[in-house]
Amino acid sequence: MISKIKTFFNSILEQENIPAAADDHRIAITALLCEVCNADHIISEEEEITIERTLSKLLLIDQTQAKSLLQTGKEKIKSSNSLFDFTSQLRAADYDIRSRLIRAMWEVAYADNHLDPIEEHIIRKVSDLIYVKHSEFIRTKLSVIEALP
Repeated sequence: MISKIKTFFNSILEQENIPAAADDHRIAITALLCEVCNADHIISEEEEITIERTLSKLLLIDQTQAKSLLQTGKEKIKSSNSLFDFTSQLRAADYDIRSRLIRAMWEVAYADNHLDPIEEHIIRKVSDLIYVKHSEFIRTKLSVIEALP
């Protein structure tokens, strides 16, 4: 009887935690992209479009969902104390996702054809906080630069 009750409560907890964790990852990723966009205090239209396009690719969502997440991300960074609020949620994520996030951050940083030193600092800090190797940090930066028009 007790084991059935335990199983019941565990199944309820698992069902409630999975969507919340997925949403938290999405919001954390979006907020970190917004941090890069907002780093130089000039939010260009190109950067916002890049964030929406990147979110669609990275999270496999449509344009409407990406726009909604972008607005949520903007709100979250206003109330955030530090990058750690978001990076702490991504440390356990798959390495490929963390690496793709760093690449996405570089794409946002270069969206306006100008890399601000603060943007690079934020990407470096996030890369360290989510345990992405320095070689991957550099490799993603170079691949984004090579893809620039």
